[in-house]
Amino acid sequence: MAGAVAPGGEGWSSRTAFILAAVGAAVGLGNIWRFPTLAGENGGGAFVLVYIGCILLIGLPMVLSEILIGRHGRSDAYHSVVKVAEDSGVSKNWGVFGGIGILNAFLILTFYSVVAGWVLYYVGVMSSDFLGALFSGNPFAGALASESPESIPGRMTDLFGNVPMLLGMHTLFMVMTIWIVARGVTDGIEKAAFYLMPTFFVLLVLITLYGAFTGEFAKAVAFLFTPDFSKLTPAVMNNALGQALFSMSVASAALITYGGYVSKETKLAPTAGMIAFADTGVAILAGLMIFPIVFAVGLDAAAGPTLVFQSLPIAFHTMPAGSLVGLLFFVLIFFAALTSSISLLEGVVAWAMRKFAWGRAFTSWFIGGIIFLIGVACALSLNVWSDVRPLGFWPLFEDKNIFDTIDDFVSKILLPVTAFLTAVFIGWRADKKLIEAETGLEGPMFGIWRFLVAWLSPIGVALIFVFAVFPNLVGQG
Repeated sequence: MAGAVAPGGEGWSSRTAFILAAVGAAVGLGNIWRFPTLAGENGGGAFVLVYIGCILLIGLPMVLSEILIGRHGRSDAYHSVVKVAEDSGVSKNWGVFGGIGILNAFLILTFYSVVAGWVLYYVGVMSSDFLGALFSGNPFAGALASESPESIPGRMTDLFGNVPMLLGMHTLFMVMTIWIVARGVTDGIEKAAFYLMPTFFVLLVLITLYGAFTGEFAKAVAFLFTPDFSKLTPAVMNNALGQALFSMSVASAALITYGGYVSKETKLAPTAGMIAFADTGVAILAGLMIFPIVFAVGLDAAAGPTLVFQSLPIAFHTMPAGSLVGLLFFVLIFFAALTSSISLLEGVVAWAMRKFAWGRAFTSWFIGGIIFLIGVACALSLNVWSDVRPLGFWPLFEDKNIFDTIDDFVSKILLPVTAFLTAVFIGWRADKKLIEAETGLEGPMFGIWRFLVAWLSPIGVALIFVFAVFPNLVGQG
């Protein structure tokens, strides 16, 4: 691929490969798990409307900003930012936000892999359940037919208390992630995206159609697309802005790193648009997939984080072919989790390869091993270390265990800081001709994009930071 050089001389084989990998990086648990959760908790339509607006006005400009940094820098997130800074005649210290982005990816994966382990557990549960239904001659049975609806949510609680199972699933997921990254950009990451992402989209559409025919589809559409502006509080708007920005892997080194493998012939603006469109489309389809099923069996749309892991298995229990659909649903989530975890690890591995001149295989297993060990602490914080409070001296984290401390510290502190510095750098410090050449935008389109990055993005991200650190300002304290 002409001009696309990664650490080790790697690059994408085509523009399609890059788009699939970048969409895989953006589409993850945030789309399938967090978006429906937030939409349910924040009243549906009003939240979705603000979310889409934030994608267009802030998320998309930031995605393009990060990809262009990577394409110009031809390296990991830190060294790519340094390269853009040098060629713009400004301080190389701007590389700090690239470094924080790498740290973000490292920390996110420590707890992300634990959650992905929960998904793997349910894939196993649903696989066993479907095989049992198949061999008993009833492949279209409801899920977990031998259990009562009251007992099904207890599986999640039992999992948290089962240390060997919890650690086993975390281990299995990390091994798969490390193995793919260790194989390289073309033979590992690209091939995984090539097979996983099309399968993911097919499953998403099929399960959405299943919900449309067997569930309360009209009610779900009304819930997601009929805005009730009385529910549009500052807290709802801040949640929508945060979800829009960070669901696309902004500020976690992934897009900058992947951008480093893109050829000069690839037009970045329409490519960034396709990534943002796909990411948003998946989130909306996830809502249209989940809420018809939830409404059909009378479950609470505002069930929160338990919606996917506790509420939906109850729904599959009562619905036709629930055993099969439940299996396909958790396989779909697993694919989304895996493509995102690959991008997170690659962002760290690319930096370590450049920094220490290590080989890819060794770097992947070494860095992945450290992440795995911290992930063990996150998993244990759900049971035997549940009383440990790493930042108990800080009021914002005084009641948080290890898992929640890392999650909240990254999402409330590090990600907003990284995104803010990225917007300021591209909007105010990077050379105008340099970024104009990289984006391929001209005239009014370039002016609009630069305005959004220079003004709207920093303001939006600053609001996320302020409201996260001072939740009383939006009535969440």
